[in-house]
Amino acid sequence: MPKLLGIAGSLRAKSFNRMLLAYAVKTAPEGTTIEVFDLKPIPMFDQDVEAQGYPDAVAKLHAAVGAADGVLIATPEYNSGIPGMLKNALDWMSRPPGKSNCAGKPVAVMGTGPGMSGTLRAQTSIVPVLTGMGMLPLVGANTAVPNAGAVFDAEGNLTDERAKATLANQLKAFAVWIERLKR
Repeated sequence: MPKLLGIAGSLRAKSFNRMLLAYAVKTAPEGTTIEVFDLKPIPMFDQDVEAQGYPDAVAKLHAAVGAADGVLIATPEYNSGIPGMLKNALDWMSRPPGKSNCAGKPVAVMGTGPGMSGTLRAQTSIVPVLTGMGMLPLVGANTAVPNAGAVFDAEGNLTDERAKATLANQLKAFAVWIERLKR
C-alpha cells in the first residue's frame, strides 16, 4: 500500500487545511500511510541559493518527496489561487529542471475554505503547475469542502459526513491510481 507525503498549503497552526490533512492521516485506507511535511522552514526560492546547494529544509523536502509513492496536497484558496508559500515549495520541489524526483510522481489535491467553492479555484489553478513539474495529478476524485468554519469541531475534527465520505473516496481512488501507475 502507498506511502504518501502530505503537504498543507497553509502555515497557520490551526488552519482548516491542516485539520483536513490531519483527518486524512487518521482515516487513510488500511495500509496507506501519510507523513506530513511542514513547509514553514522552506526559504523563498532563489537560484543563487540553489547554486550553493539546497538549504537543509529543501533537502529534507526533496528526500521526503523521493521516498513517497505519492504526494497529497491540502491547499487553501487565497485570492482565487494557491498560496504563495505553497507555490514556492512546489518551485523548490521541481528542481533541478528535468531531473526532479517529482517527475512521474502521482499527486492528489484537496482543500477546504470558508466559501461555497471549498477551494475549487485553487485546485484548478494548481493542476497546470503540477503537470508542468511532470507530476501525475489524480483527476475526477477531488475533495473541496465548503464552509470550513462549520465542518470542524473545537478540537479540529472533521464533523461533516458528506466531506468525510468525499475524502474517503479520494484517498481510496488515490491509492488505486498509485498502484496502477506502479504496474
